[in-house]
Amino acid sequence: MSQLPRPVDPLAISVEPDGAPRIAVLDMLRGIAILGILFMNINDMGQSMTASFDDIRHLGWSMPDQIVWWIREVLAMGTARGMLEMLFGAGMVILTERLARQADESVVLRRYFTRNVILFLFGLVHVFVLLWPGDILHTYGLAALVAFLFRELRPRALLFLGASMAMFFLIGGGMSYSVDRTNASARERVEQHRHAHAPLTREDQAVLADQAEQRTQRATLKRDSRARIVAEDKARTGTFATWAAQQGGTFRYMEEQGFELLFVWEAAATMLIGAGLFRLGVLQGLRSVRFYGVMTGAAYAIGVPLRLLEAYEGTRFTAAPQISMATSEVARLAMTLGHVGLVNLLVTTALGATLLRPFTAAGRTALSIYVAQTLICLWVLYPPFMLAWYGRMSWAGLMLTAILVNGVLLIGANLWMRWFRIAPVEWAWRSLIERRALQWRHVRTGAGAIA
Repeated sequence: MSQLPRPVDPLAISVEPDGAPRIAVLDMLRGIAILGILFMNINDMGQSMTASFDDIRHLGWSMPDQIVWWIREVLAMGTARGMLEMLFGAGMVILTERLARQADESVVLRRYFTRNVILFLFGLVHVFVLLWPGDILHTYGLAALVAFLFRELRPRALLFLGASMAMFFLIGGGMSYSVDRTNASARERVEQHRHAHAPLTREDQAVLADQAEQRTQRATLKRDSRARIVAEDKARTGTFATWAAQQGGTFRYMEEQGFELLFVWEAAATMLIGAGLFRLGVLQGLRSVRFYGVMTGAAYAIGVPLRLLEAYEGTRFTAAPQISMATSEVARLAMTLGHVGLVNLLVTTALGATLLRPFTAAGRTALSIYVAQTLICLWVLYPPFMLAWYGRMSWAGLMLTAILVNGVLLIGANLWMRWFRIAPVEWAWRSLIERRALQWRHVRTGAGAIA
């Protein structure tokens, strides 16, 4: 199949005030991803973050809630984050190669280090000033410095290293599942012996003792989780002081549990995959229509069944062994690649390009949109002041609200980019990197054109 002409040129380059190039398809992907992030965050903003992990039914479990939860779980869970991480890897290649043409290695290292340290500090402001414990900016700032060390590897090596986390979970989770299945079979055998009134061996008695211990541990964990959910609900509907303390406590709890190391590993690994895919011309739309068709079909063929299995296991609400612990990262990467392939496939059509074009502005204002999502949801809709809607929306209401908020932000991004060259948070970030105030507005030429 021959490649069709593209209504949107994937190599359409625009230039930021600091001289950084923009590629149209990458901005579309970034715009879709940053808006998609809100579907992952709004439940933690509008209801208990603890419940989102430990008891999803606490957020509402009516039929509409279950439908939107399943859609979110299968199509969106982790994929917006995955796309952003891949695009961060592509950006690393673009920026470091651009710098390398202008300066030596030490300058490249210093500039890239400075860039991501500033991003890390922005993330800390997001956590401790805007009080969002789910911030990803500080994580990406750290992960980018790790990924930077491997930037000169060949594409296949980048993809191999990038798959390290998926392979770790596949092997480690598979071994854990095997042990759980063996233990479950042993318990079933003992139960059969008891129903048959057969004498219990020492091995049977050990299995019963282990089962009783695990039952006690599960009950303790469930009780502790319930207590944390109740405490979080109380604090986040109390005063500004209790809300602020709760948000800070949630961030500290995640740090103490070692989640930060896991998040940095995930982000760095996926950035390497993004860097490899960019060097192969995949992310930016340089491959054939047939390639993206096969890529999209294959990725969804792997990701959708695994995601359905994961959602099914997550809604059994039992202690039965779950294989999705092993397959979750493979499923996330597969669904992310499916979305990337689908976007690159759609921009080869006039209708697809028209529908996706508005997301280019969202991609160019991604940092500002991310912060705006926090300001709108965490400081207007769901704090214990202003509208104070925390805990009043179930899954369905939260997802509908995310659609409405994103719609407003998408329109706002397109209006902003008509008049300005750069968004507010991006301006602050890049101005600090450049150590000068960058130009905000478009420069009009004598003929009235915008440059």
